[in-house]
Amino acid sequence: MKFKSKKDILLIITYIALIIFGLVNFGKIIDVLSYIVNIFSPFIIGTILAFILNVLVNFVERKVFGKVKDTKTWMKLKRPISIVISLVLVICIIYFVMNLLIPQLKNSVSLFTDTLPEYKEDVVRIMNRFDMEESSINTVGEYFDNFSKIITDYIKGNSKDVISMTTEFASSIFGIVSSAVIAIVFAIYIIAQKETLVRQFDKVMNAYLKPKVIDKIHEVTNLANKSFSSFVTGQCTEALIIGTLCFIGMVIFGLPYASTVSVLIGFCALIPVFGSVIGTILGAFLILMVSPVKAIIFVIFIIVLQQIDNSFIYPKVVGKSIGLPGMWVLLSVTVGARIYGILGMLIATPLCSMLYIIFSKTVNEKLKKNKIAIRVEEKKA
Repeated sequence: MKFKSKKDILLIITYIALIIFGLVNFGKIIDVLSYIVNIFSPFIIGTILAFILNVLVNFVERKVFGKVKDTKTWMKLKRPISIVISLVLVICIIYFVMNLLIPQLKNSVSLFTDTLPEYKEDVVRIMNRFDMEESSINTVGEYFDNFSKIITDYIKGNSKDVISMTTEFASSIFGIVSSAVIAIVFAIYIIAQKETLVRQFDKVMNAYLKPKVIDKIHEVTNLANKSFSSFVTGQCTEALIIGTLCFIGMVIFGLPYASTVSVLIGFCALIPVFGSVIGTILGAFLILMVSPVKAIIFVIFIIVLQQIDNSFIYPKVVGKSIGLPGMWVLLSVTVGARIYGILGMLIATPLCSMLYIIFSKTVNEKLKKNKIAIRVEEKKA
């Protein structure tokens, strides 16, 4: 390998030094990054929400108000009205999902406590069928008989822990709500002023950067916008399809809570890879309160439905829209979940898709540029 100048050698030494420094201080670097992310998290989330909400706002502007004549007054009102309509739609969807789930969860818990004696008889009958020891059967029976008493005694014995957990939960809820409000306001500001922000950003770049660098930044930002838009559109379409198929299947098999569980499955399908697992666990829990056998049937049905989804629906609806192989989808979702929970899972896939496309394009350009050198190396090999 030949170096063109001392500058190349200096750059390589700098890269190696930075890599070694990063590996040695990896834990500290992660802590610093986490601290910075926590400080700016409302604004980071707001930017992400702006990307997602912008898809819906653009749809409203084009499809709903596309044929309205653009007058000066309407040009000023179109964006605010589109934002309000988009926010109302999102709030209505969230309210609809919560309104279905929360009452159903309450009913399921009440139903579970009412059917405890029947569960006890079923468990004891199964244990007798397997010729288990009498003492074990009696112990299980006592647990069922004293189920409510055990929970009450636990709460009394750990009242301080329960109170502290409740306080921490309340404070965390307050922090989440305040951060959410800031994020939503920031997202609305970005969407409302996006053309102005783009012009300001272009002015700064033109003042300090070279034209080639500016073109590269424009290319990356356009790619990011396209990746996020394609992902959001594809994921919502896929969630609607999987929720509809789930409802039809549950009605055919006579499973309880068909509408509630189908909405839950569709909502969880917005989370790539792990969303189906989360939805299946929650749905199975609801059905388990009614019938363990039907819960098993539901799990088998969802497994089959997920295989159909992974083989036919997801690759066509979402896979092509983001251009990311399944292996990298799994990796991006896993890493995103570790860094930022459910929100990280949602944004990791389009972000990884953008990086994948950029890297692939860079590699192809390098290969095209060094085509003769590659052929010479291949002949030598």
